[in-house]
Amino acid sequence: MGHGTPDNMNWAGLLQSLLVVVHLQQIMCGSVWFSIPEEREPGILAGSLSKHFPPPYQLLTQEYFWMDENTGNFYTTEQKMDREALCPEETKAEECIILHNAVVGPSGDLIQFPVIIEDINDNAPHFENSEIHLKMSEDVTVGTSFLLDDQAQDRDAGHNGELHYHLEDSDGVFSLKVDADGPVIMLVVQTALDRETRDLYQMALVATDCGSDPLSATATLIVAVTDVNDNCPSFSSDSPRSVSIPGDSPKNMLVAQVRATDPDSGPNAAIVYSLSPKVSERAKKLFSLDSLTGYIRLTQDLKSDNSEELLLKVLASGHHCPPADTQVTISVLPKANQELTIKIGFIAEHQNQTMVLPENQPPTVLAVLELEGDSSFKGSSLAIESEVPFTLSPQNGKYLLSTSKPLDYEMKREHHISVVVHGRSAEGTVIAPSRHVIRVMVADVNDNAPHFPQSHYQLEVEENNQAGTSLWRVSATDADSGHNGRVTYRLDKHTTIFNIDSATGQLSASASLDREQQGVHKLTVFARDSGSPPLESVATVTIRVLDQNDNAPVFLTPHFIFFIPENVPPFAQVAGLGVTDPDEGENGNTELVVVNSSGPFVVDSTQGTLRTTSNLDRETEDHYELYLLARDHGHPVALTSTARITIFVEDINDNQPKVILPSSNSSCLTVSPETIAGTTVTKIYAIDKDSGLNSEITYSVVMPEPMQNSSPFLVDSRSGNITVAQQLLQKDLGMHHLFIVVRDGGKPAPLYTTVWVNLLVNESMEPCHLDRAPTWTGTPDLVRTPSKAPICEVEDTRSAQLILLVGLGMMLASVCLLVVAAVLYLKQRRRCLQQSMRGHTEENDIPLRLKDKYYSDD
Repeated sequence: MGHGTPDNMNWAGLLQSLLVVVHLQQIMCGSVWFSIPEEREPGILAGSLSKHFPPPYQLLTQEYFWMDENTGNFYTTEQKMDREALCPEETKAEECIILHNAVVGPSGDLIQFPVIIEDINDNAPHFENSEIHLKMSEDVTVGTSFLLDDQAQDRDAGHNGELHYHLEDSDGVFSLKVDADGPVIMLVVQTALDRETRDLYQMALVATDCGSDPLSATATLIVAVTDVNDNCPSFSSDSPRSVSIPGDSPKNMLVAQVRATDPDSGPNAAIVYSLSPKVSERAKKLFSLDSLTGYIRLTQDLKSDNSEELLLKVLASGHHCPPADTQVTISVLPKANQELTIKIGFIAEHQNQTMVLPENQPPTVLAVLELEGDSSFKGSSLAIESEVPFTLSPQNGKYLLSTSKPLDYEMKREHHISVVVHGRSAEGTVIAPSRHVIRVMVADVNDNAPHFPQSHYQLEVEENNQAGTSLWRVSATDADSGHNGRVTYRLDKHTTIFNIDSATGQLSASASLDREQQGVHKLTVFARDSGSPPLESVATVTIRVLDQNDNAPVFLTPHFIFFIPENVPPFAQVAGLGVTDPDEGENGNTELVVVNSSGPFVVDSTQGTLRTTSNLDRETEDHYELYLLARDHGHPVALTSTARITIFVEDINDNQPKVILPSSNSSCLTVSPETIAGTTVTKIYAIDKDSGLNSEITYSVVMPEPMQNSSPFLVDSRSGNITVAQQLLQKDLGMHHLFIVVRDGGKPAPLYTTVWVNLLVNESMEPCHLDRAPTWTGTPDLVRTPSKAPICEVEDTRSAQLILLVGLGMMLASVCLLVVAAVLYLKQRRRCLQQSMRGHTEENDIPLRLKDKYYSDD
């Protein structure tokens, strides 16, 4: 049974913990809750605890609210509340609740109350992709639905987060269908599609929330219509039906090209050409047909002096389509009927039948062309084949060859003009056209400045690089040729530590870079060609110097000296510790640590301050020596530096003087009446643990002014020596109680203690001793400031008896006065008895009474 006490204590502790938990749960589950919309401005009233709890109030979490300690009202702070940031994991159906702790009531009860953060429509819908691409076949059935996976998201809750969708610019071809049971969006085809009519639809998908001030977002919906093979090949109208060729045409000469088209795309539009099986064997022997291009060529050299017509039936076949057909009639003319030549009269500069023209010239006449040949040709003419920047203008049976626009050397350096001769024979048969190629060379001029791919370059280089190391290569191109296109580089003349190779554009640093001296360098690079006159372009290069951990932390001084009063509270700031690190980022992020010290100090690295950890006592330790280590977070090696800290604890007047002599308030010293004036009879000795003025002690006697001049003893205020002030007389015989106040020199208010010095002037030098210490019955102000205190009187027991006899005499004069005096006498006697029962008072602790007199027994 003797071992039951610990178990009972454990059960009591568990019961107490259970009661605390139940109490907190009741508070949390109670009706005290508040709500406030998010993103409110500072100073908005959010709620009040005054209706639920008594004052005072203290809010423990003050990041988003601050609380008036008297009224219990709490208001929003500068830190705005973002519901989506505070409750990122909450679903839109749940509330965003932030719990706050507060101490309320006179007894300091801890409560916890929830604040519901209400949503506002501060987030617009957002599409993850700005473009949504969808493909569908052109033969899709009207009414078919396609799922749109890319839906908008809205971080708001409730109606603010509900989204409605609609289409814009759909032209009635598409519509939207939104499933009411879930967030499913379908694109519905409303009309038939035809890729050959339109192969791409671009619409706007708009998502709008249901907030009071609705917000919306737009994504571009692009629908590409894919092809199906729903068209077959057909020959175009410009496909030749008849053609004539000379009788001496060479092998592989292009006779004609048949052309068929298929509106489909890709493999569905592939066309294969072939000759019909009904084509004659001679035609098959003389001509070949390219199955992909439709080119009809001669398979051998012609040597015919007679006219001949051959019929070719060409088929164009597509995938899963019946072939289309066309007929080409080829007339072979005798050799004598095709001798037509072109005579060229050059006007522009020419070399070896090639004309040379500088670029950028306005339309210019280059040559005069004239037809010469067999007179049997009728209706002959010249024409330029294909799209070229040249024209032929007939004039008096001749043709002027001119440029139609300025030529550009950089676009095309050489042009080949194919001049075609058209004519008919005397019989009216169309002769196969003949071609003559005229060559034109374009001469370059310096009309293009060098070109940088970018106008601004950004470069990152680590500091402490080796001098002369290549940093970057800039490059500019010039579309001109020769000297006009030869580029050289230079830097701005004000650039000092960077160089550039004039030929290659290689940029280098002539000196090591120091980020702490200059973190960013901006260079201007000039690229100039060698033309006449030269052209120039400019680009800027921004070089950002990356930091290396090449600087250790630096203290403002290697030896900090601080002074701090000894009465500062724990965790008080001693001083700021100035330390800098010119590096940046983690390389310049320093932490401070106190090393080699067990003193009551700690460093706050976040604020760079030195703080106390406990109370200081100068009388125990008057100074401290610390060593401070500053370390950065640089890589690969952290750098450190140290500083010495000396802290002097300044004295505060927190110790009152302590009297050593006399050792007791009831001690007594006998003084001979024969003692000569000026003799030191005793000494008051006191000490004070403080320093400076706080430890300077003065001694003073507290007594009425009439007695100050008649007292035979004098106290030195500095030494505490008590001397005989004058020759002792008969009247000086007896007990002298000196009430001494011992004060220090502390500011603003000195501290003091008191002591009784009891001197018995007696011819007998036997030791004397008091049964009890004297009692001070004056006012406290007399002790604190004796110069301003009221005068008090000191009497012994005989004086009290004299007062009693005078009172009895007065009672004899009047009966009434006798009754009053009797009552006063009884009260006085009762007080004396109480004093005698109280005994000796504690040493050096003098009780003060608010009376005008004190009493002591000889």
